[in-house]
Formats: sequence, structure tokens, C-alpha cells
Amino acid sequence: MRRIDVLTIGLVAFLAGGGIYLAFRQFGLDSQDAGIWSQVLLVVGLVAYLSTYLLRAVSHKMTYNQQLKDYEEAVLAKRLAEMSPEELAQLQTEVEAERQKQSDSASPPELHSPG
Repeated sequence: MRRIDVLTIGLVAFLAGGGIYLAFRQFGLDSQDAGIWSQVLLVVGLVAYLSTYLLRAVSHKMTYNQQLKDYEEAVLAKRLAEMSPEELAQLQTEVEAERQKQSDSASPPELHSPG
């Protein structure tokens, strides 16, 4: 997010608070009650926004994370497309050997009875 975006969001929130206050005053609330209820609405809105932000941060659905993932996938796809058939065959052999090695190490060792 750019600095101008942060400033714009802050200005909009400030103006929204004033607008909500004026709306409550128009509906007949006195100055103190209108101030309290406009602050309540702004705090509820802030908490709602922060909860969505935290949810996106914890689940790695943030814009930066998605851009990084897309970039990594594009780089790997480009490298794969540039490989010769011999290199692809060698890579496939290496992947199969690694899978076999992992499956061998993941299986429990066999117990031999003495005798």
C-alpha cells in the first residue's frame, strides 16, 4: 500500500466520523450522545477491518504472499519450458529417486526375530 493510500484512508475515516456525528445530531441526539455513538460505530468498523486483516495475515492470503507465490510459479514454469527433453528426463529420474528415498525412510523398519 502506498503512502498516499494510507493518507486517503485516514482522511476518509476522519470525514466519515464527522459525517456520522452530524447525522446523529440531525436525528436529534445531543452533542455528547452523538459523539459517543459515532465513536462506537468507528471502533466497531475498525475492529471488523482488523479482524479481516488478521484472518488474511494468518491464512497467508495477503496480496504480497499471493504475488510472491504467483512469481515463483511463473519462474518455475518458465524454467521447465526452457528445458530440453534430455534435461526433463533427467529431472524426472531425480524426482522419482527422491520420492523412492522418502518413501523408504518413511516406512517403519522391519523387526527381525532372533533365531
